Amino acid sequence: QVQLVESGGGSVQAGGSLRLSCGAFGYTSSNDVMGWFRPAPGKEREGVASIDSDGRISYADSVKGRFTIPKDNAKNTLYLQMNSLKPEDTAMYYCAARYGWAPLLLPREYKYWGQGTQVTVSS
Repeated sequence: QVQLVESGGGSVQAGGSLRLSCGAFGYTSSNDVMGWFRPAPGKEREGVASIDSDGRISYADSVKGRFTIPKDNAKNTLYLQMNSLKPEDTAMYYCAARYGWAPLLLPREYKYWGQGTQVTVSS
């Protein structure tokens, strides 16, 4: 059974940094995509960043230049390094995974989801 477990959320002041982690259990693949999502106005969730097995990455425009999405394949762990955080980044962040190629930012394309970790950015 596939299980994704997020950690690393917390409270930080604007301009600060946080690193989220997502451990993948019961799941290994040479052709998979993993990503981070958060709720957005008018949507259930929006894609924040994703990475596929070839290392191709997609970022939402709102986080480009501030967030990165490193992945440690040996540890089967995905990260989200968040720098220069803004109050509008406040959200529950979810890790997700799917088999296939292309780092899509479409939530409906992802099969496996974690429970989320809360990030709160104060001004």
